[in-house]
Amino acid sequence: ITQARVIAVTAVLSFLLGICGSGPIEVKAQSGKPTVDVPQMELDPYWPKHLPNKWIFGELGAVCVDANDHIFVMSRGELWTKEEFIATPAPPVIEFAPEGDVVNSWGDRATMPNELHGCFFDNQENFWIAGAGDGMVQEYTHDGKLLLQVGTKGKFDSVDGTDTRRGAHPKPLNSSHTSFASPTGVAVDPTNGDFYVSDGYGNKRVAVFDKKGQFLRQWGRQGTTAEVDQGVGGIFVNIVHCVVIGNDGLVYVCDRNGDRIEIFDKMGDYKRSIKVSSSTGGPHYKGPGGTCWIGFSRDPAQKLMYISDCSNDEIHIVDRATGVTLGNIGHPGQAAGDISSPHSIAIDSKGNLYVAGSLNDRRLQKFKVVSQT
Repeated sequence: ITQARVIAVTAVLSFLLGICGSGPIEVKAQSGKPTVDVPQMELDPYWPKHLPNKWIFGELGAVCVDANDHIFVMSRGELWTKEEFIATPAPPVIEFAPEGDVVNSWGDRATMPNELHGCFFDNQENFWIAGAGDGMVQEYTHDGKLLLQVGTKGKFDSVDGTDTRRGAHPKPLNSSHTSFASPTGVAVDPTNGDFYVSDGYGNKRVAVFDKKGQFLRQWGRQGTTAEVDQGVGGIFVNIVHCVVIGNDGLVYVCDRNGDRIEIFDKMGDYKRSIKVSSSTGGPHYKGPGGTCWIGFSRDPAQKLMYISDCSNDEIHIVDRATGVTLGNIGHPGQAAGDISSPHSIAIDSKGNLYVAGSLNDRRLQKFKVVSQT
């Protein structure tokens, strides 16, 4: 193949990727000029680099970014039947350099939570995880040494201690001080080390612990879509899918099947909600849920909130202060730059967006900033 042909093919590929939706996003303001600059993004089709050792991700439980813009992804490691003969499950935790090369990996599935879910770096660069198929959360060092565990592997906060989503579906108790029912994420308060757990697929609460793992408080209960429509806070329609503490000191929680982000103070007092809607007119309260994960822009005021929408397979860019949707990234599909099952997202210091897929999409994609509007 001649160099000229390689250049020509690359140009055609770049053109096609732009047509398929990986070019700059369309910015949609409710009225007039947006008061917040919105980044224009495009897919980086060469990120990440090929995985070594015949690794295959399986479903991705989470993606997060450390202080050096290294990207960490949690792989659940399950393979399709055919893949079992030709590939190897990727390790539970994989670290990528900003350029997309694998620089480290670690983890022991025998001791980590089942169905890895939600990762977070605290201000000490320690790595926190949950597990949607388990009853515990864990804290590790940056390179994988276990520091703290709350809960016991395989024991759930349910009437008989088993998984509320399996077998006889035992009733979740929503009350334990020492275990969870399929927790989904952890956020750590940088001012005192208290950590907040979104709990989860079984329970319907946010549980708060001190830095030593002692229970402090909780809030939340099962709710209905009718209550969401009435603006009731502190209830969750089904899955409590994420928890993040903003620079404003407020706690942002994904009411995944309520299609909203609920905002609380650290004591659990409800402040307001940000509702999301499909850019293509999809109905509310249908599908896997409209608010799977959130990430904030890296400016001190965190003017932008990114919300991954698992029902409508897109990423919403929202003015955090007003809740107005300013633009959307992606559309359903499996082509490069398309979005499908955007289970988790993360933002690096340059504003680049990383999307980790699950279910029928097991890709890790990077959307890089190309300009600001």
